[in-house]
Amino acid sequence: MPPDTNSPRRPLLASNSLWRMRSYLRPHIGKLVFIWLVAILGIAASIAFPLVGKEVIDAEQTADLLPLGLLAVGVGVAEALMIFLRRWVQTKPVLGLETEIRDDLYEHLQRLPMAFHSDWQSGQLLSRATTDLSTIRRFLGFGMLFLVMNVIQLTTVTIVLLNMYWPLGLLVAASAVPIIWVSLRFEKKYIKISRQVQDEQGDLATLVEESAIGIRTIKAFGRRHHVYDSFDESARKVYATSIDKVGLSAKFFTFLEVIPNFTLALVLLLGALAVGTGGLTLGTLVAFTTLMLQLVWPIASLGYILAMAQESMTSADRVMEVMDTVPSIRDGSETIEDPRGHLRLEGVGFRFPGAERPVLHDVWLDVRPGETVAVVGATGSGKTTLTALVPRLVDVTSGRVTIDGHDVRDLKLSVLRDVVATAFEEPTLFSMSVRENLTLGHREATDEEVREALEVAQATFVYDLPWGLDTRIGEQGMSLSGGQRQRLALARAVLSKPKILVLDDTLSALDVETEALVEEALRHVLREATGIVVAHRASTVLLADKVALLRGGTITHVGTHQELLADVPEYRELLAQDADMSEEGALR
Repeated sequence: MPPDTNSPRRPLLASNSLWRMRSYLRPHIGKLVFIWLVAILGIAASIAFPLVGKEVIDAEQTADLLPLGLLAVGVGVAEALMIFLRRWVQTKPVLGLETEIRDDLYEHLQRLPMAFHSDWQSGQLLSRATTDLSTIRRFLGFGMLFLVMNVIQLTTVTIVLLNMYWPLGLLVAASAVPIIWVSLRFEKKYIKISRQVQDEQGDLATLVEESAIGIRTIKAFGRRHHVYDSFDESARKVYATSIDKVGLSAKFFTFLEVIPNFTLALVLLLGALAVGTGGLTLGTLVAFTTLMLQLVWPIASLGYILAMAQESMTSADRVMEVMDTVPSIRDGSETIEDPRGHLRLEGVGFRFPGAERPVLHDVWLDVRPGETVAVVGATGSGKTTLTALVPRLVDVTSGRVTIDGHDVRDLKLSVLRDVVATAFEEPTLFSMSVRENLTLGHREATDEEVREALEVAQATFVYDLPWGLDTRIGEQGMSLSGGQRQRLALARAVLSKPKILVLDDTLSALDVETEALVEEALRHVLREATGIVVAHRASTVLLADKVALLRGGTITHVGTHQELLADVPEYRELLAQDADMSEEGALR
């Protein structure tokens, strides 16, 4: 898959995004003001030192040297102390700021609907939560502070130089004109190329993640070289763009090195002539030159700081792309007292954004408390979409879904997802212990409750793992078989003790013997819960009290397994390949 197939990117807004993050700065404003105050005092000390040196050199009486020398030592110690204090104080608020933004970004990602996560590459989101936030932190902790410090130092030193000897001071001030002009041109180009590099790095991260998750498939099909070639192409793309970025920076930084050094050479030449003619004292020239040297670092570092600022603003823009996304699924305000689990689909329809035809339309279904309905339909008929509407993984585009008379859109999401538990056909397990995976939806579950859920799902194999329930399973549960993952996902859903249990073809990866044991245990669980079961096998259908046939995006028939088997040819065709149908269907 090409690395840039589905990474939504909007026009550059970098000049605005970093400023919009100012709300994160407000809690730390006191410490930031203190840091800037300390920095200004440090600048004042650094400027005062050459002025004291001037008085030492031009002193006419030796008696003045001792107090001036002590003053110079005091100024030097004060400058060192200010630098230490600034660096010590700034660490905590800056790191805290990065942590706050990262927490908010992650929390916002959890609020965003499935449609958002389907459209975005995971690598793009990963790079925003890691690399981009680190870039912002570096600028806020270093670049922004030194940008302010350097502007103050440049302005103050230039004024001092003009007062000391205005012809040379004017020369120094004039040297800033070409620097400002080139800096403005550099900024525009650097914003564009920085964004390109960061987006390409996100695409590269996506390739790495997908290769790690799909390593079994890659090895099974012998596609190692093909995957490597795709990665290498993407990596070379990042390399080429990064080289262009470095080339642009190198030209700018070289220019910033040349101008101050050329100006310094002129200052030394003209200053020496002025001393020779008596227009300038030697102490003034030394102080002037020392102060002039203090401008070399602020000017030379200007390139690095501007580059850092552009990268930071680009990163802020990328982060704000996610933060600005408004969740389409809003939290409701209602709760359900003593839920019974009466589920109704009333004229439900669903259409994906931009799609011409709806996936579902005019779906009506009534599932009473304790009743189980099997949803049967051809591949692509919308079964999974229908089950996703119940816990509001997606929202209806017409009609409504109700639980005990409450529209699910009006319920608090926390309440809704306590009432509804879902086990998916493709189970997701996390890189944590078995116990943590199982109790994801019921953190207070006791060991006895965990065992009961595992017995229902026929997943007691976990007790034979090296550390039992405390055994860590690999990312995506890849250390387990497909059937084992499905059984753990089913146990997780059962453990939450929902009033409505949604099983999206959860038994598809089980062998016939295990499936029979799981189904027998599920019958006891489903007696106490309302059940929606997506089924492809007749044996799974027999778990249900009635069957809903989904065809053409709507439910065309509802009845018992025997009724649909006898009266609906489409239903018989769907189950015709199941060996259980002729035997079990006839018996029941």
